[in-house]
Amino acid sequence: MKQIAMVTGATAGFGRAIAQRLVHDGYRVIATGRRQERLDALAAELGPDLLPFRLDMDDAAAIAALPGSLPQEWRDVDILVSNAGLALGMEKAQEADIANWQTMISTNVTGMVELTRVMLPGMVARERGHVITLGSTAGTYPYTGGNVYGATKAFVRQFTRNLRCDLLGHNVRVTNLEPGLCGGSEFSQVRLRDNAKAEAVYEGTKPLLPTDIAETVAWVLSLPRHVNINEIEMMPVCQAAGGLAVARGMKD
Repeated sequence: MKQIAMVTGATAGFGRAIAQRLVHDGYRVIATGRRQERLDALAAELGPDLLPFRLDMDDAAAIAALPGSLPQEWRDVDILVSNAGLALGMEKAQEADIANWQTMISTNVTGMVELTRVMLPGMVARERGHVITLGSTAGTYPYTGGNVYGATKAFVRQFTRNLRCDLLGHNVRVTNLEPGLCGGSEFSQVRLRDNAKAEAVYEGTKPLLPTDIAETVAWVLSLPRHVNINEIEMMPVCQAAGGLAVARGMKD
């Protein structure tokens, strides 16, 4: 029997690339997202091993009902790839739009933990499973305007570390992937709401791409069941963590 993977945020970017790679590698994939037409296009591309399933990560009731909402033959989910997430705005904290903060928390934190909670009991009962979360280097390294987005990704890291403790004694693995600068997705367009500014983010760089993230997911899943990769921090060669900043000429 082919293993079943659920990939959230599969309508673009990392999620789409991960879904494509996993079907190629012989998994059956439940691809979730809000844009039904994109999910249907992905299903048309990848065939019967991909199940398009509309899911809004802000809809707590839909998440709670998810295990029973899936077709019977798709319910034993072996792998959960929690990819859905977003960043909104680059304003400093004192200038930020509180609605953007609330949306990031709702999607990156609340929706992610609710989905994890409903999928874990089945994995534990079957004594097999793998939870893979998409964190970010922003959860480790602060930068101006990163405020709540970085905090949500720090939450993801600590949540997965605690999952490892809770799941000790069960054959359920947990991995957090933390990419740095990544192009080829809608991330910067969504964050900046300006295509020209989004393109400028990657000008003169060779960033990571969604296929690089999918390759990493595939590698983690390919390891023997007794091997757990706790965390992977990855950056393109053109990126490094910045040094400490100093403001000069400040008034007393």
